[in-house]
Amino acid sequence: MVPALRYLGRVCGRARGGFPGGFSAACEPWLLCQGGRRASTSSFDVVIVGGGIVGLASARALILRHPALSIGVLEKEKDLAVHQTGHNSGVIHSGIYYKPESLKAKLCVQGSALIYEYCTQKGISYKQCGKLIVAVEQEEIPRLQALYERGLQNGVQGLRLIQQEDIKKKEPYCRGLMAIDCPYTGIVNYRQVALSFAQDFQEAGGSVLTNFEVEDIEMAKESPSRSEDGMKYPIIIRNTKGEEVRCQYVVTCAGLYSDRISELSGCNPNPRIVPFRGDYLILKPEKRYLVKGNIYPVPDSRFPFLGVHFTPRMDGSIWLGPNAVLAFKREGYRPFDFSARDIMDTIIKSGLIKLVFQNFSYGVNEMYKACFLSATVKHLQKFIPEITVTDILRSKENVLNKPSWRGKVLF
Repeated sequence: MVPALRYLGRVCGRARGGFPGGFSAACEPWLLCQGGRRASTSSFDVVIVGGGIVGLASARALILRHPALSIGVLEKEKDLAVHQTGHNSGVIHSGIYYKPESLKAKLCVQGSALIYEYCTQKGISYKQCGKLIVAVEQEEIPRLQALYERGLQNGVQGLRLIQQEDIKKKEPYCRGLMAIDCPYTGIVNYRQVALSFAQDFQEAGGSVLTNFEVEDIEMAKESPSRSEDGMKYPIIIRNTKGEEVRCQYVVTCAGLYSDRISELSGCNPNPRIVPFRGDYLILKPEKRYLVKGNIYPVPDSRFPFLGVHFTPRMDGSIWLGPNAVLAFKREGYRPFDFSARDIMDTIIKSGLIKLVFQNFSYGVNEMYKACFLSATVKHLQKFIPEITVTDILRSKENVLNKPSWRGKVLF
């Protein structure tokens, strides 16, 4: 990672001296948008692989800071931000969970403030509905207090420990002995945010190429025939249709395929990705009054999961969950989605066996909850006793796919 950042830093430094505005060429059919500057549709100073929120945010930041660069984003789907960006709970986290002074903690705290600022500036709807992290058992209170201290060290705004009576004021139907009140936690539609990033990028002169699934990345051995560019763009990126894009530098932000694209680009594919699917339940509309904001359990540090929680959505629905079960396809959002290659990679190349042995009992419990609705509802009733099996709907589409890196799940 560090060499890659230094490498990109050098191209940005060169941009200050001024890159040519680009080179005219015939427009390819897979070009979604060409910005206001003259730009080659097949050659860029920088290419970013991946049109999710990470790739689009990176492209936006780079072109706004260095407008002299010609930058292209490659996305394999016909639309942007349709995978992890469009399959998540939509929570704007406050930064309470991460180790103090860690990069994750700093980025989460700063990022939550920036996302609120950006959404306000762009008129993107969000709700700062807050979150309660609730201890329902006496043994959870020391962990809750330690989490509260961690949040204070991370600089999370507005945190306070509250007792039963204040829990009832925030969440009238929630049962708990003690809770952390996180008032700056919110919710947003992250796909809407990502599409806004894409618009900013394109308006600044960037190009987005859809239906471009990267299959190969290599260094050119010689200049292409009749090329005016010579070896200025030595990196060749090919898609599954045989089309090519050339560039000087490539940044990969490929989500659930990050390890494979990293390997194509000549970097280390480790850590490998192991996909986990999180199935959510939905509270029936007539029962939505039971939940006002986010309600989370006290996390158990022995396991790499946050546990089943209550999540309000921008459309007014309430999600309950998720569980965490092994997916049989990297972008398998339904229970029976299957890819033989993904399964073989998971078994042979990843740290799955170690993960299974370290979390065997937890994994069995997650699979049990995935099969039996009553088991999940029993867990939910620890927080809101009024919820029953008849109040719950199974979600057919709204599932969350999380990558696991050598046994550590990324949230």
